[in-house]
Amino acid sequence: MTGHHSTFDTRANRRRFLRYLAGSASVAYAGGGSIARALEAPNRLPDPMVWAPRDLDHLIATPKEAINVFDFEPVMQKNVPPAHFGYMASGIDDEVTLRANREGFLKYQLRPRRLVDVSKVDMTMRIFGETYDTPIMLAPTGGHRGYHPDGEIATARGAKSGNHAMIVSTQMSAPVEDIVKAREKPIWFQLYATNKFEVARHHVERAEKAGCTAVAVTVDRSGGRNQETLFRLQRKDTRDCAGCHESSSGGGEMARPKQPMYDGVDLSGLRNIQASAMTWDYLKRIRDATKMKCVIKGILAAEDAKIAADLGYDAIIVSNHGGRADEAGASTIESLPEIIAAVGGRMPVLIDSGFRRGTDIVKAIAMGATGVAVGRPYLWGLGAFGEAGVTRVLELLRIELLAAMQQAGAPTLKHLTPAMVRHV
Repeated sequence: MTGHHSTFDTRANRRRFLRYLAGSASVAYAGGGSIARALEAPNRLPDPMVWAPRDLDHLIATPKEAINVFDFEPVMQKNVPPAHFGYMASGIDDEVTLRANREGFLKYQLRPRRLVDVSKVDMTMRIFGETYDTPIMLAPTGGHRGYHPDGEIATARGAKSGNHAMIVSTQMSAPVEDIVKAREKPIWFQLYATNKFEVARHHVERAEKAGCTAVAVTVDRSGGRNQETLFRLQRKDTRDCAGCHESSSGGGEMARPKQPMYDGVDLSGLRNIQASAMTWDYLKRIRDATKMKCVIKGILAAEDAKIAADLGYDAIIVSNHGGRADEAGASTIESLPEIIAAVGGRMPVLIDSGFRRGTDIVKAIAMGATGVAVGRPYLWGLGAFGEAGVTRVLELLRIELLAAMQQAGAPTLKHLTPAMVRHV
């Protein structure tokens, strides 16, 4: 090429790049003054060059335009009311755990094996007598109609398209019976037990009758939570929320939730849905009340994992509630090895919180996890484009997982072994 187009104006490009950095909250936070230092640095382009930073002025218009799951979040933010988006996005306090869930993957590197025939890859996961096309599961998240009018029905149809295992939340905004029908395959039910056993028993019995095959009891909601991102975005929401959310029922008791799972339940005496009084004895009562498989969700310590295995529970989900339960500070991927060791192969170990890439999933499976559940990514898809968004998010994760397995030299999930992961 000739003329002025062949001139690489380093100063102009550097100024444009620094303006991008200055407008990026994540870079500014992580850099700790890096922008100021960059402005004083010698006049040269950064290495490596950021050729294609995300342009928030040009959002994807269709699910097929998405390059990765992150492309859906800003579209969801545009579509969804501020308080609803804030509820989805929020962590706790300084959101250390929320960030740790992503940063934790950087502490593990893959050790790929070469000269392995990966022309055909089997990503099949089998658990509790069911077979799924991949180990990618849908984690339980509440209130899907707050993100899209079709709510959990759209989510279930998206899960069906890729034959994904699905766990629905107690806080679901559609009846569990309708979700099972839309998924056309047994699903799991996540339980917020509360401190009143009659409530837990009601939920479990209804879920089992609807066709759920496992109950995942959440054990990490024993206290309140300071969701600062939610509180700040609530102030920007000008809607009258009374139509969907009751603020008080008087007498110091909790307001009656409008989610379908609470229909016909006596909530007298309860202040909230937390399970601050839950013990192993309480958990045993739940298990004895159902024929469903009993899974414990929220285990992070080897001591608790060993107790669960000794008592014969059916599975564990290593989870910190996506950084939404407490500010413990550790990522679930960092907690996984001690749980795997404590269980000793006596039950399946699943994991959630912070999974966004195929390589994230490969690392967890190689370290011993049976399945990996994702939450926020499919909500981004739901809030952005409804069922089509959920379908595309899960498709992108499957595409990435396939490529990551091939590059690791693993034609099946069983070929992903601990030796393929190095802690750094």
